[in-house]
Amino acid sequence: MNRSGTTGEAVHRTPVLIVGGSLVGLSTSLFLGRLGVPHTLVERHASTSIHPRGRGNNVRTMELFRTAGVQRRIVEAASVLKDNHGILQTPSLVGDAGEWLLRTIDPGGGLARFSPAGWCLCSQNDLEPVLLRSARELGGDLRYNTEMMSFDQDGDGVTARVKSRETGEHTTIRADYLVAADGPRSPVRERLGIGHNGPGDLFHNVSVTFTSRGLASVVGDRRFIVCYLTSPDADGALLPVDNRENWVFHAPWHPEHGETLEEFTDERLAAHIRRAVGVPDLDVTVTGRAAWHAAERVAQRYAEGRVFLAGDSAHEMSPTGAFGSNTGIQDAHNLAWKLAAVLGGWAGPGLLDSYDAERRPVAEATSARASSRSVEHSHPGYTPDAETAALAGRKGGVLNVALGYRYPRGAVLGADPATPVVPEGLALNGEPGSRAPHLWLDRAGARVSTLDLYERSLVLLASPDSPWLAAAAEVASALPVPLDAYGVGEGADLVPENGADWAAAHGVTPDGAVLVRPDGFVAWRHEGRAADPARTLRDTVATLLSRT
Repeated sequence: MNRSGTTGEAVHRTPVLIVGGSLVGLSTSLFLGRLGVPHTLVERHASTSIHPRGRGNNVRTMELFRTAGVQRRIVEAASVLKDNHGILQTPSLVGDAGEWLLRTIDPGGGLARFSPAGWCLCSQNDLEPVLLRSARELGGDLRYNTEMMSFDQDGDGVTARVKSRETGEHTTIRADYLVAADGPRSPVRERLGIGHNGPGDLFHNVSVTFTSRGLASVVGDRRFIVCYLTSPDADGALLPVDNRENWVFHAPWHPEHGETLEEFTDERLAAHIRRAVGVPDLDVTVTGRAAWHAAERVAQRYAEGRVFLAGDSAHEMSPTGAFGSNTGIQDAHNLAWKLAAVLGGWAGPGLLDSYDAERRPVAEATSARASSRSVEHSHPGYTPDAETAALAGRKGGVLNVALGYRYPRGAVLGADPATPVVPEGLALNGEPGSRAPHLWLDRAGARVSTLDLYERSLVLLASPDSPWLAAAAEVASALPVPLDAYGVGEGADLVPENGADWAAAHGVTPDGAVLVRPDGFVAWRHEGRAADPARTLRDTVATLLSRT
């Protein structure tokens, strides 16, 4: 909505202003759109990313995209790399030398026990257009070629000045809240004076896009996600784009030794790639290059008043394990439902304080794990300090980081504050602060996951004919809070497949109840009966949503 300001200039009003239109900004738009929250996004670049990077979408991210209705589109966009699974490390690609650090992402198909989704290899240049299209279909006001010049905030909102880079026209935007998804050098974060914690820069690479028709025959049937090439005079990381003639190579860069980006000429890069692969006469045509810097940094706080940081503006981490973009997308999902709740009037502003309390510890733990994984994989250009090197290999697998992270503090009740944010193993057993367990259910003849129930409301699960169901109906009518309640079991709304015990899976007795947040995390559970279920549930909901 546009209104005229005191100077006569049009003022565009929106509940949420998103600054940055890359993966995290677009995901924020998608999630807000799904929740019916009007918003405006501004992005200084003219279009989505054209560089094939940030492509490892982990199982938790794909769960979120499944709930948001875009999983199928993403899988279709990623079809060219659907058979690429492993991580190879080898001195060269000639012969059979080397070893698979990881042969497949999901050996034995065990992931299906935990999730209805799976990993998906979809490059950023393929994923962003899907998110953009879907966000616009939901009514998002997304403005590319538009740069935010300045912003100020007061007790009632944020006033931003933006400029069209195409026409030069300036517009004032008045928003209730601002989400900064504007990258690692975030002007918003700098404007707020928010510093970082963490060791800082780790290593530097030059990412090279190139074509080579001959490389596919050298690679053969080795369908890797990434291949770490370890030749002493030409190490690097090779990533397929289409398994045929388009590729990406990450070459080490050492600016700390005085090496300049200008030294990485097409000729030097082509020769480096040939040596790394082990084929002196390999056809290599460099089509692009971009410098990138791996770092381990986490913002000292994720919010200042009505402004929130998400994605790289809040945290940077080593690319090994693809944790960075996934953590950012999950930031967006955590923040979106809370903004929707506060703007919708069914939660108090205090709920937004839980964003920092929940997401910042996850970033701290995840970024440390990403650095450790870079050591384990001997990432080209990375020489870790002794402490990081000593921790490598002691943090467990990837799945506990991607799916098993927890919120010991925040908008949860009954969580153990001493629980590690990233546990050593994976145990999704209904504990408050953890992602709710996945069970397949029959719902009026349709097969759904429990995770499909969680998006727009709080959800209470209980046994059929449980007094908790009647209590939920009473609370929903008494409080302006969206609260859905489902009976789970034979003859109920939801019938678990193969006679699975929903109560045991969630850590309660058949007389108990579990309350799950819109983001699929367990907010609270009651092991058995309660003397006054309605009062217990009403007080719980009010406390969780900072309404008391």
